[in-house]
Amino acid sequence: MAEGKTKKRWSDRWEGFKAEFRKIAWADRSTVGHQTTAVVIVSVILALIIVCFDMVIQYGVDKLVNL
Repeated sequence: MAEGKTKKRWSDRWEGFKAEFRKIAWADRSTVGHQTTAVVIVSVILALIIVCFDMVIQYGVDKLVNL
C-alpha cells in the first residue's frame, strides 16, 4: 500500500515539473547569441583589468620587498 502512494507522489511531482517547464519563455537564437557575445566581451575586459591590477600590485610588492 505504501508503494502506491509513493508512485502517485512522484507522478504528481513529474506533472508539476512539466507544467512549470511549459511556463518558461525561452529566448530566441539571436538574443542568446547577443547575450553570449556580451558576456564573453565583458569577461575578457574584466580579466584584462584584473591582470593589470595584479601586475601593478606585484611590481609594488617587489619594490617594497627589495628596499
